[in-house]
Amino acid sequence: MAKVDIQPDTLYPKVQLDTSMGKIVVELDRTRAPITVDNFLTYVVKGDYDNTIFHRIIPEFVVQGGGLNPKLEEAPSLDPIVNEAGNGLSNSLGTIAMARDNDPHSATRQFYFNVADNSRLDPSRRRWGYAVFGEVVEGMEVLEAMSLVETEQNKTLDWPDVPVTNIILEKATLLAR
Repeated sequence: MAKVDIQPDTLYPKVQLDTSMGKIVVELDRTRAPITVDNFLTYVVKGDYDNTIFHRIIPEFVVQGGGLNPKLEEAPSLDPIVNEAGNGLSNSLGTIAMARDNDPHSATRQFYFNVADNSRLDPSRRRWGYAVFGEVVEGMEVLEAMSLVETEQNKTLDWPDVPVTNIILEKATLLAR
């Protein structure tokens, strides 16, 4: 596989997410979550987030996406990454974090935005948390609007909290330094 330029020397890279509801810009924190940022940027630079959907929306909790196309098919993933949840960043309003399964080191490509202060997703002495790796610096109003769309129990996926009308991540772009 060809090496992709993920700006390895940029400590706080920015990514623009052009969605069907508007633009969101996130600033990532490579000083606190280097593995997670590099993983996310690899998907961004390869175009792997383009034309995916936000498939899980729970008001006053999270807006999650990055893993399914508009036909509700799962996109291919790279290997899971090490969980960097103990990095000092909290799952607070407006942050971006990695989604994962029950295995703490199972995050691949799905991410979520916190649309509330979700400190219960942070690590504690007894449990792994979810790794925050950046924050929204532009487009918070877009994210808030996304969090309020109508959702349903999707019959195809048999998942709750799926938007009735797809919200599409049309293009993710690593912004110039």
